[in-house]
Amino acid sequence: MTGAPPDTEDGLRVLAPWAERHPASRGRRYSETHNDGRPDFERDRDRIIHTGAFRRLEYKTQVFVNHEGDYYRTRLTHSIEVAQVSRAVARRLRLNEDLAEALALSHDMGHPPFGHSGEAVLNDLMKTAGGFEHNLQSLRIVEELETRFPGYPGINLTWVVREGILKHSPGKHYKPCKRIERLDPDRPPSLEAQIIDLADETAYLNHDIDDGLESGLLDPGGLGEVELWGRALEVARKRLKETGPSVTTRTATMEEKILRLTAIRWLIGFLISEQVGETARRVEEAGVRSPADIRERGLWLVGLPEETDRLRKKLKAYLYRNLYQHPAVEAKHRETDGIVRMIFEWFVRNPGELPEGYRNRIDKKGLERCVCDYVAGMTDRFAYRVSERIRETG
Repeated sequence: MTGAPPDTEDGLRVLAPWAERHPASRGRRYSETHNDGRPDFERDRDRIIHTGAFRRLEYKTQVFVNHEGDYYRTRLTHSIEVAQVSRAVARRLRLNEDLAEALALSHDMGHPPFGHSGEAVLNDLMKTAGGFEHNLQSLRIVEELETRFPGYPGINLTWVVREGILKHSPGKHYKPCKRIERLDPDRPPSLEAQIIDLADETAYLNHDIDDGLESGLLDPGGLGEVELWGRALEVARKRLKETGPSVTTRTATMEEKILRLTAIRWLIGFLISEQVGETARRVEEAGVRSPADIRERGLWLVGLPEETDRLRKKLKAYLYRNLYQHPAVEAKHRETDGIVRMIFEWFVRNPGELPEGYRNRIDKKGLERCVCDYVAGMTDRFAYRVSERIRETG
C-alpha cells in the first residue's frame, strides 16, 4: 500500500478501492460543456488556482504580517506546502492526488487578513449575524463570491470538492442552512479530504519552526529540548557528519541554517510516513471497500500512531506558548485586530462606500454579511491602506 503504484495507459495512477474517481460520483451543480479532456478534480484544482481569492493569499498573514520580511511564509506559500504534503500522502495511499491537491490549495482561501487573529475579530463582529469561520467562507467563495462564469455564481466545483472544503477539519459543526445541508454535514468526507487537516499541521509545524528560528523569536536551545524536534536535530547532525561540509566558505550561521533545514526535511518525511502507515492500518482494519463505506459508516480514518501523536502535540504546544503567543506576535495582533474592527465598523456606517458588487447584494444577504465578505477578502497590505484612508477622511 505504501509503494509507488504503477501507471495505467491513460497516465492516471491505479487508485485504491476507497479513492474518489474521475468522473466525480456527484457532479457539478450546473451542467457544463467542456472543450478539453481534463478529469473533474484536475479541472477543479485549476479553477481554484485561477481565482482571485487564491492569488490574494500571497499577501495574507500566516504568522508574520506580509511586510515583516520576504523570507516568512504567507497563506499562499503555506497552501503550496500543504499541497506538497497532501500529494505525498495521497500517492502512497493510492488516493486521488488531483482531489487532494485541489482541497489543499483551497483550504485557506476563506481566511481574512491577519490570520487567525483577523478571523476571531470578524467572528466577534458577526456574532449576531451568523458568525464567521474560514472553512465556511472558503465555501462561500467558490459557490457564490467568485464571478468567473456566465449564467451562474461561483466556479461550479464538483460536489466532492465542495464537501471537502467544508468538512476537512474534524469536529467542526455549523448552524444548519441550505448551503451546508446540500453537503451531508452529518457524514465524514472523502479520505482525500480527511488527509488535509493533518497535512496542514505537518506543513505549519515545520515552516513555523523555520520562520520562528529565522526571526529570532524562538530560542534554539529551548526548542531543542522538545522531544520530536530534538530527535530531528539528532538525525540531522548525524547526516551532516556523514556527508561533511561541501562548501568550505560556509559561516557558522550558514551551518546552523543547514542543520535546521536538514532537520525539517527529516521531520516532514517522518510525519508523512507515520500518517500513511497509521491511516493504511485503520483502512484495512475497518474493511473499507469504497468511498461510500467511509461516508455511510461515519469513519474518520486519518491519523498518527499514538506515540507519534503525543510527540506532535508536545511540539505544537511549545510553538503555541513560545511563537504564536510571543509578546511580539501578540502586539502585532492587537494592532491588526484594531484595523479589522475599524474597517468593518466604518463600512457598516458607510455602506455606500462598498464596491458595487457588494452593495448590490445587501438586500438579499444583509449589510453585515456583505461588509464581512468584503473585509475577509482583503489582503494585509490592502487592509492597511484602507485603514489609513479611513483615518484621513475621519
